[in-house]
Amino acid sequence: MPDIQIKDKQDNAGAIEFPLSQLYFYLTKGCNLACRHCWLAPKFDPHGDKQPVLPLELFKQAIEEAMPLGLSGVKLTGGEPLLHPDFLDMLNFLKQKRLKLTLETNGLLCSPEIAAEISGLDESFVSVSLDGADAATHDKIRGAKGAFQKSTAAVRNLSDCGLKPQVIMSVMHGNVGQLEAVIELAEELGAASVKFNVIQPTGRGENVYSTCSGLTIENLILLGRKVETKMAAKSKLRLYFDYPAAFRSLGQFVSGDGCGVCSILSILGVLPTGEYALCGIGSHVPELIFGRIAQDNLLEDVWKNNTVLNELRSGLPKQLTGICHTCLMKNHCLGSCIAQNYYRTRSLWTPFWFCEQAEAQGLFPPSRRTFL
Repeated sequence: MPDIQIKDKQDNAGAIEFPLSQLYFYLTKGCNLACRHCWLAPKFDPHGDKQPVLPLELFKQAIEEAMPLGLSGVKLTGGEPLLHPDFLDMLNFLKQKRLKLTLETNGLLCSPEIAAEISGLDESFVSVSLDGADAATHDKIRGAKGAFQKSTAAVRNLSDCGLKPQVIMSVMHGNVGQLEAVIELAEELGAASVKFNVIQPTGRGENVYSTCSGLTIENLILLGRKVETKMAAKSKLRLYFDYPAAFRSLGQFVSGDGCGVCSILSILGVLPTGEYALCGIGSHVPELIFGRIAQDNLLEDVWKNNTVLNELRSGLPKQLTGICHTCLMKNHCLGSCIAQNYYRTRSLWTPFWFCEQAEAQGLFPPSRRTFL
């Protein structure tokens, strides 16, 4: 396994073989919605006063320890991150440290005042979940009446502050007929882009597929191609369909649009308990928890010497199995989602479920694989 070379604490991230570029903070175990497809499945906590949250001092300590390792930004997610009682203090700390912010929110608490505070950071990217073009659809999926009105207001509040957020829609049978209407709504509200998420079979997402509410692999592939071609050609917004890299058009790779993948080798999750984990999957899989803030040294005990992290560094992508082993895109996508793969089979190297099912059904693109 490779050894991470740390020359001097004052050196920049170039002295680190594997820089830690981003921390994903899962700020609370609670959420003010009960979304039917959520992969984390947080407890319903409408006022944010029932479930544990990450203490502010641990938030700050994790960032202080990560900055010498190359930290350039953080993601704040949940549960619902805006439920955290110290959310504004966290923003101020990030502003002091001049760190990039990525924020994932359902928007219910994103008032004009909160939007203005978020816009005060040097660089912010905000996504707001919107799972329907009308209140009946969105509120049913999100499990709370009135959510649609507040979520759409959040997009407008952010846009009015110059942030131009991304709208994220998780597609399923209950809303698949509204994609074009959501695009039109997002444009009207001032969003810059729309991302269509494939529901992952994790947490509540497992129930979506077991009750046949999730779309089939074939339908998802056809829908992705429709978004990339017909819908994208008609919209002023940037559109992304979040299926694996092997199914995306060559045009997207040439342009650089829609080709984001999980930067598994340069991120680390922080759970509401103050534990370091592969990502939020640590909430479901205890063996993917690597230590705890203030008890374990981030560099020595976690980032440099953790067995799982070092296995990934030495094994990706060559140890991936099945269709991922023969896929021409494996150096780009690195197994798509290692956390999801491990959750499903307890193996770091198992194929991504989407690609595996597509292969079994004869739907994996022949041009994207090599036969060894």
